[in-house]
Amino acid sequence: MLGHEFAHSAQPIKRPRTIQFGILSPEEIKAISVCKVEYPETFEEGNNRPKVGGLSDSRLGTIDRNFKCATCGEGMAECPGHFGHIELSRAVFHVGFLNKVKKITECICVLCGKLKVAPHEDPRLHDAVRFIRDPKKRLAVVHALVKAKMSCDMDSHDEEQQQKIANGEDVPKGHGGCGHDQPVLRREGLKLFLVYGRGKDEDGNAQQPDRKPFTATQAHALFRKISDEDLHILGLSASEAHPAWMILTVLPVPPPPVRPSISVDGGAMRGEDDLTYKLAEIIRANSSLRKFEEEGAPAHVVNEFETLLQVRYSLIPGFLNG
Repeated sequence: MLGHEFAHSAQPIKRPRTIQFGILSPEEIKAISVCKVEYPETFEEGNNRPKVGGLSDSRLGTIDRNFKCATCGEGMAECPGHFGHIELSRAVFHVGFLNKVKKITECICVLCGKLKVAPHEDPRLHDAVRFIRDPKKRLAVVHALVKAKMSCDMDSHDEEQQQKIANGEDVPKGHGGCGHDQPVLRREGLKLFLVYGRGKDEDGNAQQPDRKPFTATQAHALFRKISDEDLHILGLSASEAHPAWMILTVLPVPPPPVRPSISVDGGAMRGEDDLTYKLAEIIRANSSLRKFEEEGAPAHVVNEFETLLQVRYSLIPGFLNG
């Protein structure tokens, strides 16, 4: 913090041994947040004071020497700013993780979330889990081995095996799936589609495949079904980077010091940062989507605003990188 002096500490300096990178969960985003941002406006109309629940809420920090931060009580020189959050009406894909989401979905059953092939069923998969320690390389190998599997096999026991089970004897372990046929996953822009083959008609002609949209909400619900054991096989972490966290349900809002506004015409007006405008567009699209959901609007209207919310958010990472 600028110009701020800290008292000397007699505690010994510790050296970090490891650094763990991960993905913030929705609960962690809410825990570090100081307020929920619900309004696209930044200041109250007429009195030029930060709007409560707006993008310049005083709890997020201050960029005006006339106001103190409502969270830490410091002025603009000492307060570094504090994050807020937006609760999204529908989950959206993070554009940086969209290819990863597609790859993980191709490894699991789209109905029950179970890995398509278990290590005890394929020696190559068993060796990959046993010998490949690099999680990124393991995911690539597992994906290559299981993506072509087009069914989630159920366990089938004949009379002899059923008798052994009744007697408490061990029987060969099956896959334990749900029996659902698996689709081919296709990506088109910011959208994913499940394509189910329909075989041939009575005349032997190939039928048009059945295409179904695979929304971020569906992907989020599916990823939450994946067991910790399957996550380990895929090279993922249930505690540091769960795949469900790659899909956004809560959006962190950076503090005003990251996106400062400037006074125009002696303070009568304020010019906002481009990032603030983008966040305001997300809040408006999110509010419209929630309104139509609550009113019971037709599905195509809700889907249209869900797509709009996805598009509004997808501009944020590219804008920051640019």
